[in-house]
Amino acid sequence: MAAAEPGVGVAPPAEEPGSGPLCAVPLRLARLPLARVKALVKADPDVSLASQEAVFVLARATELFVETIAKDAYVYAQQGKRKTLQRKDLDNAIEAIDEFAFLEGTLD
Repeated sequence: MAAAEPGVGVAPPAEEPGSGPLCAVPLRLARLPLARVKALVKADPDVSLASQEAVFVLARATELFVETIAKDAYVYAQQGKRKTLQRKDLDNAIEAIDEFAFLEGTLD
């Protein structure tokens, strides 16, 4: 059997908004408003300065965290034959997944 050529039979990757050559919409790297994230960071009395890079990294890390926990909780919603996440789905994800152990008891 002959080896398949790279890229043959594989769909091209979907383009991100703002990545097309004629697209006028700029690509947004962070979905959370950076000004709000910066305001939250500055609300900490131990923080005096926060660079734009640090604010961006915090915003992106938060987005990835929320996406991960939502996807994991959605698995439990699907097991209950539901499409809407409920608190019990988040509780189940936190309880079942070791990476979320630091959140145990936070929703009480």
